[in-house]
Amino acid sequence: MVDKTILVIGTYDTKNDELEFMASKIRALGGSVTTLDVSVLGDPAKPTDYSKHDVAEAGGSSIQAAIDSGSEHVAMQIMSAGACALARQLHNEGRIDGVIILGGTMGTDLALDVCQALPIGVPKYVVSTVSFSALIPAERLSPDIQMILWAGGLYGLNAICKSSLAQAAGAVLGAARAAEPAVSGRPVVGMTSLGTSCLKYVKTLKPALEMRGYEVAVFHAMGMGGMAFEQISSQNGFVCVMDFAGCELGNLMAGSVVNAGKDRHRAAGRAGIPQIVAPGCMDLIDFAGWQDIPEQFKDRPIHTHNKLVKNTYYNADERREIAREMNKRLGESKAPTHLIIPREGIEEWDRPGGDCHDAEGLAAFIGELSATVTSSVQVTELDAHINDPEFSAAALEIFDQWVADGTVPAGTN
Repeated sequence: MVDKTILVIGTYDTKNDELEFMASKIRALGGSVTTLDVSVLGDPAKPTDYSKHDVAEAGGSSIQAAIDSGSEHVAMQIMSAGACALARQLHNEGRIDGVIILGGTMGTDLALDVCQALPIGVPKYVVSTVSFSALIPAERLSPDIQMILWAGGLYGLNAICKSSLAQAAGAVLGAARAAEPAVSGRPVVGMTSLGTSCLKYVKTLKPALEMRGYEVAVFHAMGMGGMAFEQISSQNGFVCVMDFAGCELGNLMAGSVVNAGKDRHRAAGRAGIPQIVAPGCMDLIDFAGWQDIPEQFKDRPIHTHNKLVKNTYYNADERREIAREMNKRLGESKAPTHLIIPREGIEEWDRPGGDCHDAEGLAAFIGELSATVTSSVQVTELDAHINDPEFSAAALEIFDQWVADGTVPAGTN
């Protein structure tokens, strides 16, 4: 087996023993290690492959500047910029196959930046005292990040923290050995959806696009999925997107933690990726199962989907506000953008007789969406429901026209 090389990052002045323990485990399992020190004040027990001076200089600064700043935050941002630059360089040169980063809040802040600096498909493991905590917002997480809680490891080695460190070392090396590059021989279309009980277009569109020579990546628009969709879009990971489940935007506006960050509906447009958009499930607001329902929604029926998610629906005024904000974001796009408005409904449960049927609310939303759309956005209005065959047919017709005129590259069979 060809050895895989893991980049080990941390503050070697204060966490030398812990970092060396992980490195020794990786080597014992047959892997190779490259070490990178992000300390500022102190020095490691022995030289690392990349010193703190190398890191600061790679970030366009110096250790002395970090010290002179008098701020831990400013100093760590200098080191973060350098660590990101060096990690990208080492990956681009084929000299590392994965990264593992250790830290408390300062180290975790840097770790999240480094993981986002590396492309999807590169194993990224963060060993942190605040893994999975509310301190870490969704938009800071790279799509394929892996984390483990550094239990009992704030200061020094012990049997408890060694268990976490050993697992992390084995996991990142195993991931590097098993990883497949996130590169397809076919152009990739990014699509958002929820479960096929409320949004059914995936069943039609995915095989239809695959027959045309495309690979289709479908993202679950429940916070982390939308975040991953936006981040991959920002890295030009798609030739076109079909963003048909925008509920995360409304969730963000209503204060739900089930959101994909402040830039939802923006990354594809900023990156110049053609986008076909529809307002699937934008009548619903989702809350985490543990989250207290905000006062403004407590008079509405609450549906418990499972122990993780519960939801209710917006009133007419709230839907108008969401429609305006969606159109504002689509209007910022640098790429061709086509909005499909299905006038008969936007998710299965809003049909007549359904639990979320609200003809007045739907009419308010559709009317505002149609009235406030930016002139740069093309619009198709359908006398159909989003789950009717006419919707999928319209999406494919737009897509095929974009392929014909060169807006979207042709598929590969």
